Amino acid sequence: MRKILLSSLVFTTAVLSLQGTVRSDSPNAQVPKGSSKTGLDSALFNFNLIVPQPESVNEMYSAAWEVMSSKQDATFVDLMQDEVFQQHVEANGLEVLGGPMLGSVTADGAKVWLRTLKPSRVEVQVDVGDQTKVYGPVQSTVESDLTAIVPVDGLQAGTRYPYRVLVDGQVISIPKHAAIVTAPEDKSTGEVRIAFGSCLHRWGFGNQIHLDLIRSRNPSAMLLLGDIAVQDRENHLGLHRADYFMRDLYPAWQDFSATVPTYATWDDHDYFDNDKAGVYGAFTVADKAAVCDVFQQAWNNPSYGFNDQRRGVFLRTRIGPADVIMVDNRYFREKKKGDGAFLGDEQMDWLEAQLLDCKGPFIILSCGSMWSDYVSGGKDSWGKFDPKGRERIFQLIEKHQIPGVILISGDRHGARGFTIPRPSGYEFYEFEAASLGGRCGPPTQHSSWKTQLYGICDQYAFGELSIDANLADPEITFRLVEESGDIIYQTTLTRSQLTP
Repeated sequence: MRKILLSSLVFTTAVLSLQGTVRSDSPNAQVPKGSSKTGLDSALFNFNLIVPQPESVNEMYSAAWEVMSSKQDATFVDLMQDEVFQQHVEANGLEVLGGPMLGSVTADGAKVWLRTLKPSRVEVQVDVGDQTKVYGPVQSTVESDLTAIVPVDGLQAGTRYPYRVLVDGQVISIPKHAAIVTAPEDKSTGEVRIAFGSCLHRWGFGNQIHLDLIRSRNPSAMLLLGDIAVQDRENHLGLHRADYFMRDLYPAWQDFSATVPTYATWDDHDYFDNDKAGVYGAFTVADKAAVCDVFQQAWNNPSYGFNDQRRGVFLRTRIGPADVIMVDNRYFREKKKGDGAFLGDEQMDWLEAQLLDCKGPFIILSCGSMWSDYVSGGKDSWGKFDPKGRERIFQLIEKHQIPGVILISGDRHGARGFTIPRPSGYEFYEFEAASLGGRCGPPTQHSSWKTQLYGICDQYAFGELSIDANLADPEITFRLVEESGDIIYQTTLTRSQLTP
């Protein structure tokens, strides 16, 4: 039987002694010099950056790292066959490897995601009045890498339902506040609140203060726009999975994901690496397909891309009176005859069809990169890679007078908002909140940015969109909310203002 290397645990002790200054003084803290960006020391540093983890949990993660890093295609099934890791699981009383995580919320239910310790039957119990409804069982399998997603339906709109999760007939421990809160009915009236942001970069999942604040504001959903759980793992599937395991060990994320339905797309860092997209270098179509499969197993979206061998992670859903479209700006990107295709031809056609089909008073249109060109001259974004594609989208919205489109984005660490003026006299509103990890990236303000609405860095903050569609002219309010609960920026726009 192999032994865990102790050097990483010594490093962790040093990290824990620094936690007060790292957390309170500099959310932009970097991995110490001399530690590998892709090594265990780096992973443990990030794991303990905001909240020190118990020594036994750090030892368990170190054991998992040794297994997952040893083989390019290592799976959670491989991990659970390791005797040393099994001992850590038992010592820590781990009942599951991840979850429950809610997603795919509707007016009559949601889906519950779980990663089990072995192939198992997963059920969800919901108390409805004086009855207990049982959903499932759904089997987690070797093929699903021990994940199961249980659909829950038949509930009342806009209602809170505590639930229980059973694995092989045994109730597992989940947060006491865990509940499915169904969305408002999908119609042109009603109210809904949706949170969003990007760039957690692993440690953001451990920020109990921040995630508790978001949860306390009762959003119907949380939209994550990339640079979230995985950090620059290229085609090493085992390390992708090791980062997802880190995410699921955080108590803060466990508390949050058991109640707030989450929708996720990726950006460069959780796709392959910084500024990477499509197929590049020595990597292949098979590599990007495998990375996409791991992503799909790790989240709980209602759909993923084309839902077939073409893959991708874009999606469209409806949450109350809001249509939500989240595009995939990494998987299909390609150069074409000197021009760029940011979304690829087929996804672009899909996007146009969805925009024309939306029926709600507002459309939330997300992209992992920024829609505007102000920050870093549009680096790795629409303005540099595919201005013609962006123009095609904007002209479609203007030509058909598609109402209520709000642009949200991430990628450039910090948070910034802009209006994007058009030759027609219309202007789009873009709200970026790449501040879930508190990092500081490019300059947040510049005297030449005449249409800027706000700009921050070195602060933990999230974006929030509150819709009131009961009004004659429905309103949507954007807020940038700081970790303390202070409102950094707020603006309210009417549907008529957002109609070209």
